[in-house]
Amino acid sequence: MSGESATASATPVGGVGGGVGGIQIHPQSRTRLPDFLQSVNLKHVKLGYHYLVSHLLTLCLIPLMAVIVIEATQLNPDDIRQLWLHLQYNLVSVIVCSTFLVFGITVYVMTRPRSVFLVDYACYKPPAELQVRYTQFMEHSRLTGDFDESSLEFQRKILERSGLGEETYVPEAMHFIPPRPSMQAAREEAEQVMFGALDNLFANTNVKPKDIGILVVNCSLFNPTPSLSAMIVNKYKLRGNILSYNLGGMGCSAGVISVGLAKDLLQVHRNTYAVVVSTENITQNWYFGNKKSMLIPNCLFRVGGAAILLSNKSKDRRRSKYKLVHVVRTHKGADDKAFKCVYQEQDDAGKTGVSLSKDLMAIAGEALKTNITTLGPLVLPISEQLLFFVTLIAKKTLFSGKKLKPYIPDFKLAFDHFCIHAGGRAVIDELEKNLQLLPEHVEASRMTLHRFGNTSSSSIWYELAYTEAKGRMRKGNRVWQIAFGSGFKCNSAVWEATRNVKPSVTNPWDDCIDRYPVQSVFEMSSSGGKE
Repeated sequence: MSGESATASATPVGGVGGGVGGIQIHPQSRTRLPDFLQSVNLKHVKLGYHYLVSHLLTLCLIPLMAVIVIEATQLNPDDIRQLWLHLQYNLVSVIVCSTFLVFGITVYVMTRPRSVFLVDYACYKPPAELQVRYTQFMEHSRLTGDFDESSLEFQRKILERSGLGEETYVPEAMHFIPPRPSMQAAREEAEQVMFGALDNLFANTNVKPKDIGILVVNCSLFNPTPSLSAMIVNKYKLRGNILSYNLGGMGCSAGVISVGLAKDLLQVHRNTYAVVVSTENITQNWYFGNKKSMLIPNCLFRVGGAAILLSNKSKDRRRSKYKLVHVVRTHKGADDKAFKCVYQEQDDAGKTGVSLSKDLMAIAGEALKTNITTLGPLVLPISEQLLFFVTLIAKKTLFSGKKLKPYIPDFKLAFDHFCIHAGGRAVIDELEKNLQLLPEHVEASRMTLHRFGNTSSSSIWYELAYTEAKGRMRKGNRVWQIAFGSGFKCNSAVWEATRNVKPSVTNPWDDCIDRYPVQSVFEMSSSGGKE
């Protein structure tokens, strides 16, 4: 396989797996997502309607209360007097009705989910001295002495077609010649990223660390002892009864998983704050070898991290930026192919990396299909749901065995902004095509990939920050965050803006937003990255 063909097949999948270790891609790897909207399984639709039916009590009570209020407003004083006299002589009826009313209100109050608000979030912006330009990246790779000429040329081609710009960041240990990927250096990278994001978060929100009741940290490939969450507890002297969780090995989708875990905990623990920290560690996961398919992460993954403050306190409703509407998680791990499609192991030379199977893109497409089919009934307008459902039933029954083009739901009617994990240029291209999105809908993802590279699970927060920095977030706007990860997983989070959102003072785009969007990124996408 030539260098050009290797690049074409490797670039898109570099960001799907979610890890930053070396990635081994089989020669027959598929480079495109399947057209998943052409094949929808009815059971996936049922999952979405299950979520809908679970809130049936609320949906029934709202129109009932509306009818009662409308009827009450039409009563005149004589009607009220007659009703009072009638009730005086029907004490049993009054008691029974009152009992049912109190019971109904109690059930509603006890079963309704508590609202979860996103007070604010902060993305880590590394110092300028950690930036790496293409020429600097290639020169350092050459000077390490670990790569032969073929591997150097391969990396150059990947960089040119990756969609990354000239201002992304690599950890300090990688700036030395030779690099210093030690445990201490990895700890320092983790501290700089996590503490940098948290310092900004606490400064933006004026929340004291002692007020935090729940802490969830996710980092896929660096899990020291004590854990990263323990490092945060120690640094900020968090309280002794804090609920602390450390998630590892879950790849680029772990950010949404962490939000989902925090949301579930906030349903149980009243009047508290939850902090989610999403990051990845590059220092000890840089590949120093000549197997071309394992060089891709070196070219795509960059330093980044985000800290998010969630609250279930009613007093935080007015100052919060967003309300969490839905979290939908899809896990394909029960299937052996899906489980092993992103698999950490050693290569023939004894170097540890992450192997990607040839079925990765097909499995990613299946996971995405399941996820959006489950999400659809929760977010799509009724008109879209009916068209989609009728077409699906017709295909499964009346036109079984015949080729009937299904109706593809228009997710642009459900969401105002899209934050697609910036795993790689081709991944964004394929999602744009399959979901029938416009260039402006994937602008935040492309520009995040260009400015910050693939920052793993935190990339969706850099994308949200981009949208805010552009001044596009209005009250009532809905945001769809979607990410993939090893396992294999596809996870979605839906947020609704509670006000016109202005960028935070520590927004990572504050010094460069006027230079974006970069038109050359769109041109590269439209041309397919071909020379």
